[in-house]
Amino acid sequence: MWRMRVVHATGYAYKSPVTASFNEARLTPRSDNRQNVILNRVETDPATRSYRYVDYWGTAVTSFDLHAPHTELEVIASSVVETEKPEYSEIDITWDDLDTEAVVDKYDEVLAPTHYVPASKRIERVGRRIAKYHEPAQAVIEAVSWVRDELKYVPGTTGVHTSGVDALREGKGVCQDFAHLTLMLLRGMGIPSRYVSGYLHPKRNAKVGDTVDGQSHAWIQAWTGEWWHYDPTNNTEINEQYISVGVGRDYADVTPLKGIYSGEGSTDLDVVVEITRLA
Repeated sequence: MWRMRVVHATGYAYKSPVTASFNEARLTPRSDNRQNVILNRVETDPATRSYRYVDYWGTAVTSFDLHAPHTELEVIASSVVETEKPEYSEIDITWDDLDTEAVVDKYDEVLAPTHYVPASKRIERVGRRIAKYHEPAQAVIEAVSWVRDELKYVPGTTGVHTSGVDALREGKGVCQDFAHLTLMLLRGMGIPSRYVSGYLHPKRNAKVGDTVDGQSHAWIQAWTGEWWHYDPTNNTEINEQYISVGVGRDYADVTPLKGIYSGEGSTDLDVVVEITRLA
C-alpha cells in the first residue's frame, strides 16, 4: 500500500476583468476497492462558495461560481490518498460472451464512438486482425502494442482537442492520445472500454517524504468480464503509483477544470502537480 499527497494547481488568466464565471472541477480522487481518499480539499482564489456532487460516471465534481470582477482564477486541489495494486479474478470471457445482447445493451455508452474516440474503418480492420488470433483479455494487450508501434510519446505535441484519429495521423502524442487510440481499437472490436484520468507518481522506489513533480495521467479500463486498468503509454497494468480521479467515455467526461464566463478570452494558467509519498 502507498499513501500519497497530491497538490494540483490549475486555472485561467483573463484578458480583461470577468464579471461572472461558472466552473466545474474534477480534481477529487475516487474512493473504490483499490483507493481510499483520506483527505480532499478544493480551494479557489478568489475564494468562492462551492458545492459537490457525483456525476453520472461516478466522478466527484466541485462546482463553484464567482460574481465579482476578477482577472485570474486559480484552483488548488489537495488530496491524501491510499492506493493498492488492483486485484482481479481470472475470468476467461470469449468474443461470443461480449457479443450477447445483454452485454452490448448494458455497455452501449462505452462501446459507441465519441468526439475523441471516433469510428474508423482502418482501426476496425486492425481490430478484426487482432481478434482473429486472441481472446478479449489478450486482445487488449495486443491493441496497446499496436498503438505503441503507431504513436511516439512526445510531450506537448497535441492539445486537449486532439482525437485518436488526429494523433494517429501525426504519429505522436501524449498519454490521452495513447488512451483515445486504444479505446478506438477496443470499441471497434466490441470490448467495452473507458477513459480514466488521474495521477502517476513517476518513481517506483520513491523515498517517503520526498516531493516530486508529478503528472496528470490518462489510461484505460477494459471490460472483459470485469473492469481492469491498463496504461497504454507505459504498457503496463496499473499499480500503487496510480491515483484515479475521473472515469468516462473520453477526455470530455473527465476534464479537470471547465467553465463558462462573460469576458473577452482566457489563457490557461500553468498546471502544477506535486506528489509526495507519505507511506
